[in-house]
Amino acid sequence: MSVRRTIAILMLCLACAGQTQSPIPPEVKFKSRYVNPTPRPPEFASAMLWGIAVANTRVPGHERATVEISHTELTCVIDGRDVILNNDDGQVRGGLYRRHPWFGTNAHEKMPIKQSSDGSSVILEVGTRPDRVWHFWAASPRQVIPRGKLESCTVRVRARVSLGALLQVGFDYWRDAHTQYGSGGNNHEAGASDWYLPSGEWQTAEFTDIPDRR
Repeated sequence: MSVRRTIAILMLCLACAGQTQSPIPPEVKFKSRYVNPTPRPPEFASAMLWGIAVANTRVPGHERATVEISHTELTCVIDGRDVILNNDDGQVRGGLYRRHPWFGTNAHEKMPIKQSSDGSSVILEVGTRPDRVWHFWAASPRQVIPRGKLESCTVRVRARVSLGALLQVGFDYWRDAHTQYGSGGNNHEAGASDWYLPSGEWQTAEFTDIPDRR
């Protein structure tokens, strides 16, 4: 066997091993951080944060998996200053969407939300519905982006991800503050964060649409 062929086989084996060890389920749309290379349409004057929580069905005990959320925030840099669009404590809105295929349809059911005992956070019991994508967004209404030079926007979600759960956050630009989702291209996905893995501690899941400089 030639040296070139041996190296090719070793590379293929390493790639397969990496896929096997990946903590991200194969059906998800974006497996790592992604910034939409297509710019926001200039007439789109609103934005809304979102998050995706799922049970990792390959992990034993995922039936008890939860994602707890205490705070959500969306800020935009306009004319060099930070402007807060959404800033909510202990509440979110959302729905349960098809997981196979990933968001295969917009049809969904209301997302069940459990309040923490002290009311400071909400708990998404993703393990009870591992067949669904738990898709949430800010509890406060979608806001208009103030006029000025828009440089970027950033979403931050304070969350605690249990064993068997995964979390990703991002945001969309919208045509305006009231237009609903539809086939007419009313929203423009800015991108999505890396996936946040289980941790016993609170962590801040974050995404900004500033492209990587790498």
